[in-house]
Amino acid sequence: MNRWLLPHGAQPAVLPLLLGRALRAFADGYVAVLLPAYLIALGLGTWQVGLLATATLLGSALATLAIGAWGHCVHNGRLLLGAALLMSATGFAFAASSTFWPLLLVAFVGTLNPSSGDVSVFLPLEHARIADAADGDARTILFARYSLMGSLLSAFGALAAALPGFLVVSTGIAALDALRAMFVLYGLTGLAVWMLYLRLPKQHEEVRKPPAPLGPSRHIVIRLAMLFSVDSFAGGLVVNALLALWLFQRFDMSIASAGQFFFWSGLCSAMSQLAAPRLAKRIGLLNTMVFTHIPASVLLIAAAFVPNLHVVLALLIVRSLLSQMDVPARSAFVMSVVTPGERAAAASFTLVPKSLASAAAPSIGGALFAAGLLAAPLVACGVLKISYDLAIWLAFRKHRSPA
Repeated sequence: MNRWLLPHGAQPAVLPLLLGRALRAFADGYVAVLLPAYLIALGLGTWQVGLLATATLLGSALATLAIGAWGHCVHNGRLLLGAALLMSATGFAFAASSTFWPLLLVAFVGTLNPSSGDVSVFLPLEHARIADAADGDARTILFARYSLMGSLLSAFGALAAALPGFLVVSTGIAALDALRAMFVLYGLTGLAVWMLYLRLPKQHEEVRKPPAPLGPSRHIVIRLAMLFSVDSFAGGLVVNALLALWLFQRFDMSIASAGQFFFWSGLCSAMSQLAAPRLAKRIGLLNTMVFTHIPASVLLIAAAFVPNLHVVLALLIVRSLLSQMDVPARSAFVMSVVTPGERAAAASFTLVPKSLASAAAPSIGGALFAAGLLAAPLVACGVLKISYDLAIWLAFRKHRSPA
């Protein structure tokens, strides 16, 4: 298994990061599906569901920004261990809360992820270590397998969203208690991730820290962060929690059926990422990012207007085959255009928009759903993502990576 996870030329010390990513993705996969169902079961409204999703993204963005600004002054390993403990505390606190304001506070300071991708404080810390563990094509392959582990286990996590229904039938417990149990499992997963990170080598932490987070690559990182913010805001309009809510409201889809859909969708995303390194080697990282992303956005816009559930699911499944192929290519691209000493900060400052710019989007999407404009978030997401793809291609098509 280690040989498959680690490409030739990659350091084996990053294996705990890949396994930790897999565990976190499994928990994120079922949380994204169950979060709206849990909040509605508690008596909260559609708009409040969107507001809580916004709080999770905003809190993650501020934490990630702090990592970029001051994280170079603290041992990377300590930050990862602290993030894992925060994940554990988030799950237990969410399971213990029943009213809106405590839930909003936990969502803001915690690590819950309502989206299809990882938008947590873990990412810049893990990306910096992964970038240091390989070079060239091996780095792209390593990022692809890192993303693959996330997508694959997220898919199985979505399938696990059916567990509360199974518990209700098999044990007779209340549906709300079964949903709470899944957040307890989230907390236990955080403890498992913490134990994995204890195995990370200490040598990496002894590297001399730079006096400032960014240096010669500052302008490139700022340009990328601005462009990524557009993509992130667009994605925030249809995070998985809201897409599940859309399927519930428009087609009266059951939680179990939604879990199955997100399983197959995530599985397709995971499998497609295996092709990303080969495609990037043939046409380049930037072209891989753009030329797979635009068709995915077109399919999302089409799904907004189709009245048949089966056709909608087919469009969304095909979209999932394309929409995440840019993830490993984008991670490798960012790491290749900055110097090695700036990688942690560059990862943070370019990943912050994945939470910050998208933080307001779920509440907007929830408000549009509440107003009966069910197609609007999907169309806006598709149009904005196409605009981002064209803009980043025009801005960096002639750029030559120094690393």
